[in-house]
Amino acid sequence: MTVVRRPGSFSASASVSSADGRPCRRCCGLALDLGSARTRAWVAGRGAILDVPTVTRPGDGAVCPVRRGAIVDIPATARMLDRLIGHRLPRVTRPLVVVTVPVLDGPAHRERARTAVQGLRPRGVLTVSTARAVALAGDADLAVPLLVVDIGAHVTEVVLLVDGAVFDARSAALGTGDFPSGATSAGIVEAIVTMLTSMLRQDRTSLTADALSRGALLAGGGALRPDLVGRLTGALHAPVRAVPAPHTAAIRGAAMLLRSAYSHPSVMGFCPPGTATAPHSMPR
Repeated sequence: MTVVRRPGSFSASASVSSADGRPCRRCCGLALDLGSARTRAWVAGRGAILDVPTVTRPGDGAVCPVRRGAIVDIPATARMLDRLIGHRLPRVTRPLVVVTVPVLDGPAHRERARTAVQGLRPRGVLTVSTARAVALAGDADLAVPLLVVDIGAHVTEVVLLVDGAVFDARSAALGTGDFPSGATSAGIVEAIVTMLTSMLRQDRTSLTADALSRGALLAGGGALRPDLVGRLTGALHAPVRAVPAPHTAAIRGAAMLLRSAYSHPSVMGFCPPGTATAPHSMPR
């Protein structure tokens, strides 16, 4: 098990605040990033990121409930989360949970994620696209089109964000975890270029080209490999900027969204007329 101190402006001692901005001991929150190889979690007030293998238990007989970015075994995912996180949550309060999700997995994946966390007794479950979480962690300017490339262990995503929302996206079932099976940095870069070329050809606006001209924001474990980053920079003929600590960017962005969510009146229980009482999704 790895515990990672959070770098950057999102300080390790930060706590969730109430609607009036004051620290709130009753505001129990949890951010989750369920990856194919690693599961990362941030519990409000704990001050660090939990980073563990995505398996139901260590050693022989371990089950991998998330494959290629998709939850394939909901009960096993629920057992894993209970083992890893259940004892870390306050017993007297119910957490608000923010879960990152792949851009193209759609409502079915989001529903599976919500079901898997029910054992943690959440008061509400919000989902956010991994690309948006990465952009927030990278302090990117969301007022202009942004190209996000997320190279994970078994999935690589290329996403165009416009005004912070997903405008277009492509995904390939390939990542750094496939290197032992014969995958190469050159192969991953080729897949990224193919996806981006498809986006450029199908975009009847200039948004994709505009975003590419400013460069790509790179995240995921692949961003830690200098050979891959160098090849990608050359292939795109555009600048490539890696998010600080790119392997934990998604969970840090989800944690930032969690803190922001607690300032919403529907979360704090102060619901003006006409507002929802239990938010269930985050704009993607």
